[in-house]
Amino acid sequence: MREISLDTETTGFDPETGDRVVEIGAVELNGHMPTGRSFHEYLNPERSMPQGAFEVHGLGDDFLRDKPLFRDVAQAFVDFVGDAKLVIHNAAFDMKFLNAELGWLNMAPLPMDQAIDTLAIARRRFPGAPSSLDALCRRFGIDNSSRTYHGALLDAEILAEVYLELIGGRQPDFGLGAGEGQGGPVASTAWRPEPRPTPLPPRITPEEAAAHAALVDSLGADSLWPR
Repeated sequence: MREISLDTETTGFDPETGDRVVEIGAVELNGHMPTGRSFHEYLNPERSMPQGAFEVHGLGDDFLRDKPLFRDVAQAFVDFVGDAKLVIHNAAFDMKFLNAELGWLNMAPLPMDQAIDTLAIARRRFPGAPSSLDALCRRFGIDNSSRTYHGALLDAEILAEVYLELIGGRQPDFGLGAGEGQGGPVASTAWRPEPRPTPLPPRITPEEAAAHAALVDSLGADSLWPR
């Protein structure tokens, strides 16, 4: 199953008031595990960066000035996503911005039911507990020490690890199924127990065996037991 762990950085909170996407980071997962493929772009928002947003992600006007516009990367982004499920922390926020950007280009929006909201999953699993990405990293022992600022690609990579923990741990198939790697499916053999070197001795006494045989005989030739 193909999924995309995704994060965006923006100039603010609301595209309706002119805020734009300034970074997209997306990591491909197959069977809930990273494949090594990713999509990452910094974007020129065609407006100045508010100080509050700069303090969150550290992306300033000088850095973004020569970066591509959203319309320059929109088709490549849509092609990368395809019909994969989008794993997003607070999906409503990122989907709102991505669909606003796509809408301004008269491109089809991403369906909301394509998104898996890890924030909602975390709140269901741990009601009342902090559910930010940093808090979940602490809960699951995931190293996010390089996360000085919010960065879309780094956050998407961290989110992929958090998502795996939220849905049941780092070995969702308990190591029994075929794995996935960067080049596609990786063949693996399901674990099977080896035969015992010495068979266990029977635990039924001769008396119990004779009593069982007598019971089976008493059921008659038409019963299932003698067959």
